Amino acid sequence: MGITTPNKMQDEVMMRLAIGQAHLAQQAGEVPVGAIVSCEGQVIGQGHNQVITLNNPTAHAEVMALQSAGENRNNYRLPECTLYVTLEPCMMCAGALVHSRVQRVVFGAYDEKTGVIETVDDCFSKTYLNHKIEWQGGVLKDECSALISAFFKLRRKAKKSTRFESREQ
Repeated sequence: MGITTPNKMQDEVMMRLAIGQAHLAQQAGEVPVGAIVSCEGQVIGQGHNQVITLNNPTAHAEVMALQSAGENRNNYRLPECTLYVTLEPCMMCAGALVHSRVQRVVFGAYDEKTGVIETVDDCFSKTYLNHKIEWQGGVLKDECSALISAFFKLRRKAKKSTRFESREQ
């Protein structure tokens, strides 16, 4: 079940901060996904993909932002907080969000392959979960989608170029 945006302008401002985090991931050669944790309108955590940089398969933007917020709050529970992320969360990140007890998740781009909030599954509606999270998808969707698409387009182009060069030699 989705939700109605309590404050569309605030959601867009926070998503723009998450997009800034995604740009940091891109500059490091990571898939450009960024996340922000906000509580009462204040940013208390931020993160971006660092899977390659940290050699850590769990270093997704959401996990990094939750870790930052937990350290800031000195608590692994983040009730009354909202996580903003540029891409619909995967299963691992959705589980981390449930365990952290965030109140709300707002994402930008839908993930046709691994997005489990709405696209591939609706994991937050599972009756066995001990915490329910409100969510909304599609905030600044076009901007978030364009960032991801451009990254993978460049990556495919570079891979194709490398294959072409190896044939010439």
